[in-house]
Order: sequence, then C-alpha cells, then structure tokens
Amino acid sequence: MQILSVKTDRRTQLVDITAQVQKAVASSGVTAGVCYLYVPHTTAAITINECADPDVARDVEGALDRLIPLAGPYRHSEGNSDSHVKAVLVGASQIIHVEGGKLVLGRWQGVFFCEFDGPRDRRLQVRVVAC
Repeated sequence: MQILSVKTDRRTQLVDITAQVQKAVASSGVTAGVCYLYVPHTTAAITINECADPDVARDVEGALDRLIPLAGPYRHSEGNSDSHVKAVLVGASQIIHVEGGKLVLGRWQGVFFCEFDGPRDRRLQVRVVAC
C-alpha cells in the first residue's frame, strides 16, 4: 500500500490528484488490475468527476456547501458536523481499473480528493492489485 499526502487550502475543496494516483499505479508495476483508493478521515472523501474544467470542481464545492450548510442545527459540538455529512454523501473509497499500467478513466474524468474540514494535511491510501 502507498500513502499519498494531500495538502488543502480551503474548508471545502476538491483537489485533482489524478496525476499522483497514476504515479502510484506506475510505481506499483501492475499492468492489469485494480486501484483501490481509501480516505482514512471522517471529514474528507474521494470522488471521480470531470477534471477538464476546474469550474466543475468549484461548482460541486458550492453545491455541497449550499446543500449542507456550516450552521446546523447539528448535535455534534465540534463545529464540523457539515463536514461529516458531506463525507458520508461523497464516500471514503473508489475503485478504478488498471490496464496497460494506467488508470482506466473516461476522457474527461479525474480523481478528486474532497476536503470538507480544511485547510489540512491529509492522507490517501492507494493499493494496486494485479488481476
């Protein structure tokens, strides 16, 4: 398993980490298999979406902030309940096929680390398994 570091700058932020994940796949030596991505944080997540236009990520950030606002009513007293809810909705893991030593993504797709309680230094677990 490899651990990737992700540094975020904003409370809610989608960070394109496609190149970092692809580098991890290449260094694994696996040419055909599966890449498992897992976020070991309760206020962060991982998703796949369009990466060609950075406005898409900003639109997703804004939509999630409007749907799940910072101010409650929430029972959790640490002030980051919205972050937990966003992480639950987006999810802590993704699976991507690997062929020819490369991630199998659609033409416009990229891998995004989703920060909901930043800015922070985060980790992403990457496991590449041959099939």
